[in-house]
Amino acid sequence: MSTNATPYIIPEEFSEIAPYDDAVYHEKLAALVREPGFEHAVRYVLPDVDYPSFVDNLLKVTNQHEFQYNVMGPFLEMLVKTTTAGLSCDGLDNYLPGHSYTFITNHRDIVLDASFLNLCFIRRNMPITQVAIGNNLLIFDWISDLVKLNRSFIVKRDVRMVDALDAARQLSAYIHYVIGTRGESVWIAQREGRAKDSNDLTQESLIKMIGLEPGNDVKQNILDAHLLPVSISYEFDPNDYLKAREFLLKRRDPHFKKSQRDDLFSMETGLLKYKGRVHMRLGRCIDADLERFGGSSRLEIVRHTCHLIDNTIHRGYELFPCNYIAYDHIYGEGRFAGHYTADDEQSFATYINRQLDKVDVPDITDEEREYMRQMMLTMYANPVKNQLAADSTGQHI
Repeated sequence: MSTNATPYIIPEEFSEIAPYDDAVYHEKLAALVREPGFEHAVRYVLPDVDYPSFVDNLLKVTNQHEFQYNVMGPFLEMLVKTTTAGLSCDGLDNYLPGHSYTFITNHRDIVLDASFLNLCFIRRNMPITQVAIGNNLLIFDWISDLVKLNRSFIVKRDVRMVDALDAARQLSAYIHYVIGTRGESVWIAQREGRAKDSNDLTQESLIKMIGLEPGNDVKQNILDAHLLPVSISYEFDPNDYLKAREFLLKRRDPHFKKSQRDDLFSMETGLLKYKGRVHMRLGRCIDADLERFGGSSRLEIVRHTCHLIDNTIHRGYELFPCNYIAYDHIYGEGRFAGHYTADDEQSFATYINRQLDKVDVPDITDEEREYMRQMMLTMYANPVKNQLAADSTGQHI
């Protein structure tokens, strides 16, 4: 695998949010491996690791691309082997050689959505993406260093209201710089945070951000970002019971908010626990459809862009027996009975019960447990519901 790439030198106006450039890469990497928190994380994820040998090999890396292909690629292949029933991808012919895109996806896993997509590209020797990550997840300084070593750029989510527009302009300008000047692609989720009920809808604020500078024409700015929707499907969500737990706690207390420890545990769970089959499906870049759109107001353009993205993502889901079972249970139908067996149904019921047993909330009543069960079924049913609605539009991917 070739790792030759143009040395990455970051313009000063983006240095705060951009990945580390090659001039400081080895220095930052050498500092990272001395961090006790990083060593603890490595030993947690790789319990049999020979850490001194791991560090020696890591310090041979000199730039972003070597890190992706020599470190992250093999690590992700290990995760696929140990935590999934296989990672597959189709629609790669929509990723045209020599073109750069904003890959915009539904959001299932905090860490692995973009990583698994990039692994699909690595397997095919295709260009990988830079990755957007919210600074709310950068709980420790060493995590911030790690993600910036790993081709991630920072989305500021804790800025004051008066600074929010400047942060959005900086982020928009950086995305356009990467695509238009660097000739590289980026990944970004269609919304801030995961859709807890798997009802994947693109946030208008995200498209408004992409439509900001450079330039003044919102439609042209969005076209210049070359949005290419990708559908991400996990057969099982390791965090489903944690999401159900959050639904319950918010039901008990509308002001409940997750702690940093909750976010860390969600990342660990999503990374290391079983996900079943995982599938990525690339749709078509929406440029041609957006160019044909006759709306003229900023809001019309933004909302139509969201519709194009959502329709493509919903049509692109890979649906599994558990999705059809959940849909039939939620809606009291046998509509999709031909897509699963009685054994599938029993196995999924057992799975749901085992996941609910993990919820560590005191004094759960039978009614509350049933509420969480319904929320978990909703998570698995919504991809079917959304795909049915997308199919009814008659539009194609």
